[in-house]
Amino acid sequence: MPLKAVTLTHVRYEKGDKLGHFLAWVSLIPVFISLGGFTCHFLFRRELQGLFFALGLIISQFVNELVKKSVQQSRPEIACTLLEMCDSHGWPSSHSQYTFFFAIYLTLLLTYDNSRRSIGTRLSNVKLLVSSIPWVLALLTMYSRVYLGYHTIAQVFAGAALGVFLGVGWFHFVNSYLICYFPAIEESAFGRAFYVKDSSHITNVMKFEYDNARAARKNACSDDKSS
Repeated sequence: MPLKAVTLTHVRYEKGDKLGHFLAWVSLIPVFISLGGFTCHFLFRRELQGLFFALGLIISQFVNELVKKSVQQSRPEIACTLLEMCDSHGWPSSHSQYTFFFAIYLTLLLTYDNSRRSIGTRLSNVKLLVSSIPWVLALLTMYSRVYLGYHTIAQVFAGAALGVFLGVGWFHFVNSYLICYFPAIEESAFGRAFYVKDSSHITNVMKFEYDNARAARKNACSDDKSS
């Protein structure tokens, strides 16, 4: 019986190729985001915006699989002969779709004015820097998939376009319709049990948490002195 490898981290590159080695790690960005970023977010933040962000990425990957099975476009010949991926389809690239969905959604999240329900035109230097990082990673991921032989140029561009389209659509759906149910989710048994919350209506969350932490510390010190 033939064996099949788990392709989640099964990325190959030509031995001695330093650029290929670097790009092989770049190809694992979706894994790092999923297992590292969103897992840590749920453990330490538990923001509804982040949870629905992750849900959107999962839905996007299901859509990618459906499209691949419908189109059934083969990967480049090298992917079959050298990378042992003859039984998988390449259009559209799931890596490109994932990273471009992530990039556009994070950019919209950083620029969205929750109070006005509109996209802001002025970005602080910090937000501009943060929003540019996922685009650089997305472009590197796209390039890596072609360089390593897993996809054609058309396949990675198709994945990028579908990722942006789904990212914009999901962001609009979450922040125009689902956000109305955020208070109910916060007050639900699930929300109370896991301390799920929505802080998107707070302009500066870091300052808000800092001020509240200082106030709580002062109150605790006052109670200790009075007792």
